[in-house]
Amino acid sequence: MFNKLVFKQLGLAQPMFTPKRLISACLIGSALMAGNSFAATTINLSYNGAPDPEKNAVHVFATNLKELVEEKTDNQVELALYPNSMLGEEQERMEQTMNTPMLNVASFAGVSPLVDEIFVSAIPFLFDDFDAARSFFDEGEYWQEVSRALQERAGIDMLAVVEEGGFLAFTNNERPISHPDDFEGLRFRAMDPSQVALYESFGASGTPIPWTETYMALRTGVADGQMNPPMYIILGSLFEVQDYLTLANIQYSNQFLVGNSEMIAGWDDELRNAFMEAVAEANRNAREHNEEQVEARIAYLEEQGMEVVRPSEEELTAFRDIGQPAYLEWLGERDIEQRWIDMALEDAGMSDLLD
Repeated sequence: MFNKLVFKQLGLAQPMFTPKRLISACLIGSALMAGNSFAATTINLSYNGAPDPEKNAVHVFATNLKELVEEKTDNQVELALYPNSMLGEEQERMEQTMNTPMLNVASFAGVSPLVDEIFVSAIPFLFDDFDAARSFFDEGEYWQEVSRALQERAGIDMLAVVEEGGFLAFTNNERPISHPDDFEGLRFRAMDPSQVALYESFGASGTPIPWTETYMALRTGVADGQMNPPMYIILGSLFEVQDYLTLANIQYSNQFLVGNSEMIAGWDDELRNAFMEAVAEANRNAREHNEEQVEARIAYLEEQGMEVVRPSEEELTAFRDIGQPAYLEWLGERDIEQRWIDMALEDAGMSDLLD
């Protein structure tokens, strides 16, 4: 059922047929096979987080995408939404997307096992603002190469970069953090190995902890802090167990709308164009909504009792001067070819880091 050859080539564990995958396979039964391509009427769209428009920006995007796809395709394509990782965790959902006619909103944890080079896009302070980040992903040569690599290696199309709440902020329950020196001795929850490397460069330690376990880890003292955009701090009620919020804006917070390549290639031009128009419009709408909500979310966290720290330009420079070289060194340790880093830095207007 699953493409074991692809997983062997990528060095991944062979996927197991679990009850959860059996359920998801049944849910996909409404998609019809036509020759070597998929002619789908109902397509599953899976993503993380609760179906709460007030707290989950990805859900706002997904619900708007469903409406637009059905409108623009005259209901030739209908989307069935599965929030809260109902169809499986990150890598399970990517396996399904490789082998079945479906869509998925994946995080770095889902995409990076297939295209490790995606970590280059998370170099600290790569973007000054939303416009710079959007230009990088919409127009840059590096991101086009990432998209091609994902399609060639896994048979998955990269359809959109979806914002999930602005730029990443630090939180902790020990002391205000305004300078890298303030990290000394603290323990942080990490989303992935790249965050571990970043924390260690500041003098803290990092431990990978799944999102679903983050609240309890912070509450019990397994970790002192974590890093997420304000939206996720609210979504996870982390303000209940964290006292300080540092707006370092160190990384752009995003996820990735991906879809089965064979399914999309199997549509006629008219249907494919209508679908892609819906994706583009939903993403524009989501970006506008997200940017409008950032300051309101920060104000909400302050109302809940968090002390908001806004580092000065000098303090942000200290974060940058330590974080960027350490992260670039970490990328080198992963044997990511230098050309990927060169392309990304050129696209971001930061070629001075190549000197």
